[in-house]
Amino acid sequence: MKQRTLGEWLAYLEQLHPSAIDMGLERSQQVLARLALGKLAPRVVTVTGTNGKGSTCAFVASLLRAQGLKVGVYSSPHLLRYNERVQIDGEQASDEHLCQAFAAVEAARGDISLTYFEMGTLAAFWLFHQSQLDAVVLEVGLGGRLDTVNVVDADLALVTSIGVDHVEYLGDTRELVAFEKAGIFRAGKPALCGDLDPPQPLLDKAGELGAPLYLRGRDFDLASDGNSWRWRGVTAEGQPVELGGLPLLDLPMENATLALQAYLLTGLPWHAGQVRQALLDTRITGRLDRRQLTWQGRPVELLLDVGHNPHAAHYLAQRLASRAPKGRRLAVFGLLADKDLEGVIAPLQGLVDDWAVAPLDTPRSRPAAELVAALTNLGATVKSYVSVDAALEGQCAQATADDQILLFGSFFCVAQALEWLERQALEG
Repeated sequence: MKQRTLGEWLAYLEQLHPSAIDMGLERSQQVLARLALGKLAPRVVTVTGTNGKGSTCAFVASLLRAQGLKVGVYSSPHLLRYNERVQIDGEQASDEHLCQAFAAVEAARGDISLTYFEMGTLAAFWLFHQSQLDAVVLEVGLGGRLDTVNVVDADLALVTSIGVDHVEYLGDTRELVAFEKAGIFRAGKPALCGDLDPPQPLLDKAGELGAPLYLRGRDFDLASDGNSWRWRGVTAEGQPVELGGLPLLDLPMENATLALQAYLLTGLPWHAGQVRQALLDTRITGRLDRRQLTWQGRPVELLLDVGHNPHAAHYLAQRLASRAPKGRRLAVFGLLADKDLEGVIAPLQGLVDDWAVAPLDTPRSRPAAELVAALTNLGATVKSYVSVDAALEGQCAQATADDQILLFGSFFCVAQALEWLERQALEG
């Protein structure tokens, strides 16, 4: 039988299950038992949250790898290539290895129907087990309690933030969302929360399980003077630890704060210089991601961010307010139809001088006319384009060396921008 390519596997996975999202653990648990993988690695860290999962995972992995550990990271969604979802020791999984993993899961599932995400998650687990890792860092796809990632028991369970998103699956209050996210906690294992106001169901779940709970603002936190920042936390034995003189980061320092507390609880060596460098070395594509390009002989600064809900937009606004460009800030913006448009654009009022909007390359896109109407209602200067590429080129054409182009609003939007950047590099 001819071996499937990665593209063929992904196309096959998309039609394998009647619905794209089908929350629940039973199917994945059955297939995982058939795969007989055992524990994926000596240390398993699971991360959930409304925002900040990706950067928190990246910080945790960077801190672990700085100690010479071989680390696997599972995340979603991807921006350009599926391979981005599975990283082993800092490298994306190859097409060949992903195909082998899908074949292993396909053979094990028998007549059990799995969603695209379930197949992908179990394939990542199979690859991690094959790779004999020292640690794995797993990003929850949706919620926590019923997400496929939760079939694995975490040694450390992290909740980054709690906001209302994906209401059809997680509920329309922070309390309901917190209950779902606290589902990744395990009896007697440390549970960490980076939200300064964790809803009661999260606290109740940790208490019910006897899980040692570490809260930001109580057990660990950060303080910044605008030029540097200081972190404080506690060891598993309750001893205070501080780390000062930390350089400002492009990625959210709140998520670095959570990752530092998680790393401290592993009991691995704590060398201040090594820890600082690990934080500085952490990068993640599409999150406060600064790029420089040359457009028609002129330097242009581009800032990419996948912020697509009000919580992420508020954070983005804070960062933009603290780092104003010398000139203007020109936005390129696209959003999916199921996102809170007003909640995303309101925090950016006064921080963007000129808006360019465009539909995204997906049936789920919100029409550009709706984006124009909402921004016009806020008194913004806005122009509509037929595509993200055209909007980018329109803003590049008017940008000076002192201006900044902010592209945000959706994974689709950032992915299209990255493809455009790749083409510019090839043509340049």
